[in-house]
Amino acid sequence: MGVVNLARVDERLIHGQVMMTLSKRNGVDSIFVVDDVVAKDKFMKDLYKSAGSRTGQKTIVMTLDKCKYYWDEFEFKNYSAIVIAKTVGHFYELVKHGVPIKELNIGGIAQKDQEKDLLVTKSVYLNKEDALKLKEMNEQYGVENIYFQATPSAPSTSLKDVLAKFDL
Repeated sequence: MGVVNLARVDERLIHGQVMMTLSKRNGVDSIFVVDDVVAKDKFMKDLYKSAGSRTGQKTIVMTLDKCKYYWDEFEFKNYSAIVIAKTVGHFYELVKHGVPIKELNIGGIAQKDQEKDLLVTKSVYLNKEDALKLKEMNEQYGVENIYFQATPSAPSTSLKDVLAKFDL
């Protein structure tokens, strides 16, 4: 059975030194990019696969539904993967589906709605709906370590501190 070594929300998906550093984590042998738009666009899919291969890891690009299927049918084979998606919602769907994720890093989310999105760290805007999803993942679905950190060398902010900004 495979394992999710690290799950990461980052709108840029695979990029630069962040992925080079994260891909060197103990035991990581693959990167799963979970994004419906990228997975359905051959050019973009090839681009991300190429970017991931520069880390030395096998890179698989798939839709959210394909990721669920890949877990159901193969339990991610024997991969020790970094799973990357652009949204909190994708990870919420994965953990509700039964994909075991213990560590979730929120690395970069841009502001989408000035009325609803709150700047919670230098690189993350979050709305209350996503904050509630993170809380639920932590309390009900076994995601033990949820933290906000743009790069591995940057300071991290705890889920508790972010939830306090929403009075949750």
